[in-house]
This record gives sequence, C-alpha cells and structure tokens, in this order.
Amino acid sequence: MIDTIVLMLIDREFRIMNEYKFDPPATWANNPYAKLGKHGHLQSRQNHTKSELRDGIYKPQLTITKRIIRNVPQVTLKIQFSAPKLLWLNNFDELEESDFYRVVFALRRKLDEMGVWVKTETLINAYVSKIDYAKNVLLANGLLPYSILKEIQKSNITQRMDFNQTDFRNEGHSIKFRANSFEITGYDKIKDMEKAKISRKRAVEDDTIIQMNLFEKIEIKRKKQPLEVFRWEIRLNERPKIRKVLTTLGYTFEPTFKNLFQKTIAQKILLYYLDEIENKYPKILTLKDKTADGFIAQFCIDNPKAKIKDALLAFGYLKALEEISTRELRGLFGKYPVSSWYSLRQQMDGYNHAVNPIKPLQVVRDSINEFVSVKKESLF
Repeated sequence: MIDTIVLMLIDREFRIMNEYKFDPPATWANNPYAKLGKHGHLQSRQNHTKSELRDGIYKPQLTITKRIIRNVPQVTLKIQFSAPKLLWLNNFDELEESDFYRVVFALRRKLDEMGVWVKTETLINAYVSKIDYAKNVLLANGLLPYSILKEIQKSNITQRMDFNQTDFRNEGHSIKFRANSFEITGYDKIKDMEKAKISRKRAVEDDTIIQMNLFEKIEIKRKKQPLEVFRWEIRLNERPKIRKVLTTLGYTFEPTFKNLFQKTIAQKILLYYLDEIENKYPKILTLKDKTADGFIAQFCIDNPKAKIKDALLAFGYLKALEEISTRELRGLFGKYPVSSWYSLRQQMDGYNHAVNPIKPLQVVRDSINEFVSVKKESLF
C-alpha cells in the first residue's frame, strides 16, 4: 500500500502555533514583513531526532518555506512521513484502505504536538507532491530476495525509461533505478534492516532505527524457520509525474491524499512498473530448455531461416545472461560502438523462441494481485 508520502499546504491552510519548535525558529512565518534570505527564500525545519527514534517516537518531517511565487510572497508547509510508521512504528506492517482516517487523525495529533494547527478536512484533501507505493512479498519454498533481484538486473528497462542512475547495493541485495521524477526499487527487506543496524547510510530505507526491535524478533524467528521478505517499491517524486501515471492508468481525479489512498491504485502502479521490467526482460532467458542440444534443436525449428552461426551466437548470448546482468554484459563490450550493442540486442529480440509461460517475477505479481496486507503479528 502506501509508505512515505509528502503533503503540501499553502499558508491559508495551516497555522504555526509554536515558532520555536522549528530550526531556526520560524518567527518569520507569521510576519508578513519578514525579508527573504540571500537565497531568495526563508526556511525552517522540524524533524525527529535519532534519540527520539530510538525511544520509539516518530514524527513527520516538517519544512516551512517562504518564497516569491508569481510576484507574491507565499508560505508553504511540506509534511513528509511514513504512514505505517506513524501508526505502528514500522513499515513491515502494511496499511489497508480502512486505515485512512486512522492515519489522518494520527497525523493531526502529531502536528498539534509539533506546534502546527491544521484542520482534519485540510489534511484529507491535501495535495500530494510525492508518494511511495510498496508491497512486502513473503517468500516460501526456499526462494530468496537475491534470486528475484538477479532476475530484475537482467531486464533492459534502462533503455526504455529515462533513468539517470542505476544502483546495485549491499552485495546485490537491493536494486534501484532512478530518474528525475521517480524511482523503481526492490530490496531484501530483512537484509536492509541488518545493514541499517551496522550503519544507517548503508540501508535503502530511512528511519530504520525505529524498527530495530522488530529486526531482533525476526532474527529469533528465523532461527526456528525460514523467513524471507522481498520489498517492491515505486516512488513517484513529483506531482506532475503522479498526474502522468494516473492518466496513463485511466484516472482523471486530482492527486489528493484521500484520492491516492486506494488499494486498486497501489496495485495498478506496482503492476505497471513490474510489467515494464518484464517487458524488457530478454525473451531468450524464458526458454523451457536451456541445454545445448535442446536449445539449438528448438532454435532451428523456431527460426528455419537462421544460419548455424546465428544459433551459436544466440546460445552464447543465453549463457552470458545466465551468469551476468544485461548491464554488466554491455559494460564488457564498452570499447565497441554503442550501435553494435543495440544491433546485437535487436538481432537477439528478433528470433522466435518457445518461451516458458511462467514469468520470472511471478511470485511478486501474485502477491500484488492478492494484495493481502502483511502483519507482523501473523509471523511471531
């Protein structure tokens, strides 16, 4: 469902009741004559501290900003928080649609404590400028998150979307495709908590420190029986991107908190990007028979006009992708023109193959389609 979300309010939608809870003190917020700083704006923040997180105290991250917009000074409030952590101090537990008003009321109480007054109705209908949809996928039958991540790495999705960075971190236990306006992230949920225990900077997720007690329970549980969790997460980081994705999926409503807090939207967005990954997954890797004799015999049947060198080239390509990712393979041919690589890819995609109907990321797809909320109580 939803994890991190950012709500944006304009000055008439909130009131600062305690200016000194912010750093620096937001004494300028209620002063219409306050001059802008040297950077053309004024800004004050209020965040939770490490000690508060260790003590089980979770707060939204607040940023008040004053800047000139269309020649008029405007004060805005940015509210960033993890909805499940706000309720349960962890995001292993997953939200349901029925939790919406619980989240709204919990947020309203926290804002009161932080010296900010906002109407409940304002929060319900607040515009969203960032939202993360996620699903924790419980794995069985010995399947590991690492295996799923290795399959994702083989996708050629970086050729399809405007990614400017691709990260493979923590010895292959997480993957992140980044563009300016969104991210696709998959990682080993338990391994990430383990990394956070060593250093917060090594973890994919922020504020993991608040759920370290949960990690200890998981470790005890894993000594008795296997427990693996793969996390699939789509982060839409700008309002125009949220609007664009909604339009693509057939929605026409405004991206407000209430409108986006829907199970069907979460499912469609998570599946949309999973489809993008699978659509760019090399067809050759989905073959039923990957042995030398089985592959070549079937290849010649499926591609009667192909030559011997074509069959051998395709088989070599298959074996290379079984060992390393598409990205790594392309890197090995770095001294050759980029056009040569794309020509090879086009040639490989042009062959006919008797593919396996089971998709490589089927376990993730099944979990999203079922969309049963994971709750830690059911595991301990």
